[in-house]
Amino acid sequence: MLINLSIFLRPLIVLFFKGDHFTDPIDGKSYRKFLPYGYGKQRSNALSPGTLSLERHRQMWLYLQNETNFFTAKLKVLHIAPEQDFLRRLKKMNNLDYTSADLFSPIVDVKADILDLPFEDNTYDVIICNHVLEHIIDDRKAMSELYRVMKPNGWGILQVPMKNSLETTYEDVTITDPKERQKHFGQYDHVRWYGMDYFDRLKSVGFEVDINFYSQKFSDSDIHRFGLNKNEILPVVRKK
Repeated sequence: MLINLSIFLRPLIVLFFKGDHFTDPIDGKSYRKFLPYGYGKQRSNALSPGTLSLERHRQMWLYLQNETNFFTAKLKVLHIAPEQDFLRRLKKMNNLDYTSADLFSPIVDVKADILDLPFEDNTYDVIICNHVLEHIIDDRKAMSELYRVMKPNGWGILQVPMKNSLETTYEDVTITDPKERQKHFGQYDHVRWYGMDYFDRLKSVGFEVDINFYSQKFSDSDIHRFGLNKNEILPVVRKK
């Protein structure tokens, strides 16, 4: 999810960081730098002052703009645990029939458990679910629910924290202490680090999977300008 920040402070922060070294493709604004961000070790130039987007959000936005009809076609969209700025922007898009859902957030349209979604089979053209599955013990059940409510020929973006160097996902359900979870999985409320077998899990519930290093389509200068991670995978799924 995107970081929460007072709507009153954000314009001042945007003004303070205004420049021409970095550009956020989500709002089109340029900055002299992005903000550092990260649990433990912080990444420089990671967080956009305007949209509070991270590398993964900007990569996804560029993919939606350049490779899909997301901004022009009439689409029924489900967004699980929506990032605040994305929710605000997507709800305003007249071409989208947009539904946000989360078990705890007070700002979503539908209170829903990803393990038992309150939607009919084959309902949504597009599903967005970013950095949610790493919180879920039974992630395959959650994946199967996303597959169930997606229309045939529908597609989705299901981002998770991944280590590309891991062949097999690292998880241990006996680790429940928040400090130990942060030590092992990178964040206090995560239950795993996904490896490259994440895509096998998605395939096991029926999805076709595109292991897309989308940032690598851009020049090194644009990767730097947009604040992207060159080695970050954008997991795009489709339902036959």
